[in-house]
Amino acid sequence: MFIKLRKMFIRIFAEMRWYTIVLALLFYGLTSWLLLNLADETALTQSENFIYWLVVTGSTVGYGDLSPSTTAGKYLVSFYIIPLGLSIFALVLGRVATWVSNQWHKGARGLKSLDVKDHILVLGWNGHRTIRLLELLIRERASIEDDPTIVLCVRADIVNPLPNQIEFVKVTTFSKDADMDRACVDTARVVLMDNPEDDLTMTTALYCSQRNPNAQMVAYFNDESLVGLLQKHCPNVECTPSVAVEMLAKSAFDPGSSLLHHDLLDINHGQAQYSVKIPAHVPPVKIENIFEILKRKYRATLIGMVKAGDALNIQVNPALDAILSPGDKIFYIADERIIKFQWDDFVENL
Repeated sequence: MFIKLRKMFIRIFAEMRWYTIVLALLFYGLTSWLLLNLADETALTQSENFIYWLVVTGSTVGYGDLSPSTTAGKYLVSFYIIPLGLSIFALVLGRVATWVSNQWHKGARGLKSLDVKDHILVLGWNGHRTIRLLELLIRERASIEDDPTIVLCVRADIVNPLPNQIEFVKVTTFSKDADMDRACVDTARVVLMDNPEDDLTMTTALYCSQRNPNAQMVAYFNDESLVGLLQKHCPNVECTPSVAVEMLAKSAFDPGSSLLHHDLLDINHGQAQYSVKIPAHVPPVKIENIFEILKRKYRATLIGMVKAGDALNIQVNPALDAILSPGDKIFYIADERIIKFQWDDFVENL
């Protein structure tokens, strides 16, 4: 009989809603005060003592600074206030712990909606390649002044591969408003698209370009023939095709080419390629001046430039007499990213 009653109470408590628990707390507090008042425990029923004493007694902490003084009060505390209070106290703690655990698991499974902006949004899952991409983004993030949130958004049935380092969202499709709102696609600074299927990357790029036309967008394609098709509709999307075959051919006639390109992109060893935008306060300056000062003062080498408003038309090895204006961007090779350029040095050498 006792076991059946115990199972029944456990089931009832497990199925209780939060409002039911609040009502139970109010009932417990009210009945405890009434019974203590009937037991003539005037010290315990005073407003400044009652709540404090009920909490420490019902939770069995029992500081002992306040205690029942009558026989009826002692029986009441022993057989009603402590047992019922302990049950409710354990129920509340259990519910809170369960809620916290559920929230953590929802985040790990990507079921929560995010509230971020100006973040880097990675769309797609390619196993170890995506892990490598995220690790590189985390390393690159450490070398810049601000600290953008990195969000991984996938359709695959996985959990967050890098908890405590990135945010994670799981969706059913990359072209549904309700799903993509959870990843805050409208407020992303950068959107990186890399999916196993090129057609999925194509539709994702079309959708994201429409939702957030001001974001920097990069899409990876296995089939280079799709690059031109996408850029006809979305000229603001930077398309990155696979260059593995090209590197094989280049290395056949220029040995070491593939190693050189790998070194330029490797942020762990050797030199690496970075970029910087010419700030608004810097007057027009020749490539020749920037090239010389970069080499002499920063031990860096200028390798290309792109004019403002024409982000997809990169000029590699530009002429020395080419003019750079505010808003233009230069690409350079250096041991590490140059955090703070002293632009006055370039102005003084005009």
